[in-house]
Amino acid sequence: MTDAHCHVSCGDPSVREFLIGRDFFGIHPWEAEGLGEEGLRDEALRQKLIPHPSSLIPGVGEIGLDRLKQKEISPRMREVFVAQLKLAFELRRPVVLHGAKCWGQVVREIQNLELGMRNGGNSTFSIQPSSFLFHGFSRSDGLIPDIVKLNGYISVGPAVLNDHAVNYRELVKKIPLERLLLETDRTPENAATCPSVRDVAAKTAELRGLSLSELETLTDRNATAFLSMVPDSLALARSARDSQA
Repeated sequence: MTDAHCHVSCGDPSVREFLIGRDFFGIHPWEAEGLGEEGLRDEALRQKLIPHPSSLIPGVGEIGLDRLKQKEISPRMREVFVAQLKLAFELRRPVVLHGAKCWGQVVREIQNLELGMRNGGNSTFSIQPSSFLFHGFSRSDGLIPDIVKLNGYISVGPAVLNDHAVNYRELVKKIPLERLLLETDRTPENAATCPSVRDVAAKTAELRGLSLSELETLTDRNATAFLSMVPDSLALARSARDSQA
């Protein structure tokens, strides 16, 4: 089983954890304001991303925008986010995104950057990085088509276990199966109380009308597709649907 976003090991060797088994490097939006001009240069991040063997290519993240800790997105926060996106585009790396209370703006920044590169004929960068993980996504389902067009994946988190989170559970039902992942966002601070990825999986499987085994197979395949830059999980998603018919 795969925990698509965590910051500390859960101690279960049967669980593959992105930030444990695969490194992601990036400047979190909460850290952006404290950067000086030198910190905006991507050279240090570039050096972390390049030297690894191809079988363990690191990703970029978590990066993004945030309106949870401050009401407005500052110019510096946006500048840091866009600079890291450009590097991810250039190196074609999977990206873990943060967008608390501003997911629409995160999507627009990616779309605008892609459009600008396409219209500008900039051959230095790829049109877009291989894939995006929308970590902690809790916006309305209206953004899902745009996320899919960006080759995005949406990870379901512990909020799905909250019986009062009716809207979130409805959102979970609408995520395309071929774009669905699971996460705990476990950190050293919440490790003692954080639900397990198996708890998240069990509730998600119930909501999607799948067995736990089917969901585990599906999300493990999606995780591999996200990391390996091969978005080929559609056939498995269809198979899972057919098995429920």
